[in-house]
Amino acid sequence: MLYQPHSPVILYDLQHSVYVRFSLLALSSIFFLVDPFAALPTFLAVTEGADEKSRKRIARKASLTALIFLSAFAIAGQYIFRMFGITLPAFEIAGGIILLLIGLDMLEARRSPTQETSGDAEEAASKEDAGIVPLGIPMLAGPGAIASVMVLVGQAQNHWQMVAILGSIFITAVICYLVLGNSDRVGRALGETGIRVLVRIMGLLLVALAVQYFVNGLADLGVVAKPS
Repeated sequence: MLYQPHSPVILYDLQHSVYVRFSLLALSSIFFLVDPFAALPTFLAVTEGADEKSRKRIARKASLTALIFLSAFAIAGQYIFRMFGITLPAFEIAGGIILLLIGLDMLEARRSPTQETSGDAEEAASKEDAGIVPLGIPMLAGPGAIASVMVLVGQAQNHWQMVAILGSIFITAVICYLVLGNSDRVGRALGETGIRVLVRIMGLLLVALAVQYFVNGLADLGVVAKPS
């Protein structure tokens, strides 16, 4: 039996496919930018000498901070666009540039200055609230992650896509807690070389994502043809 072009079944399949693709895009872009694996060396330096219970507490605080901060920008994203008169193409191009700079640093297996500045680890080691600043902000929830969330919010066309964005932030925060909370075991399992390789792979994917954001922004402005 052949379905008509506007068959409810086909329309449902198309909508389901769009939702799945958007959800995967949201999860991958947010996770690559938060990147708990790249934060491992700093986390280990900050928590040096701490017992496992203290490390888990700091990891929970950092993950919760990133969750709240990114969720706040996701919820307020549309209002921020309207308040400052920012168009989606402008934010896509700006976000693409930020993501490109971070991705290029990740290709060299080092943290971008937008996520971690020199001396952050040493300063954080002496703070009781290191889980909030600088681990939660800006090491996990940095400018790149915020920009990515804002672009995704601008692209969201319905409530289900907003749910996908918030769900991606939550899943990323949970993974951050699992990785950082078990930093000793994860560090030993991956080793320094493994972490560097993983960061470089994420950096490559992030550069591709940054270029796609940039192209989408130019396409929305009518400068180039809309990619299929």
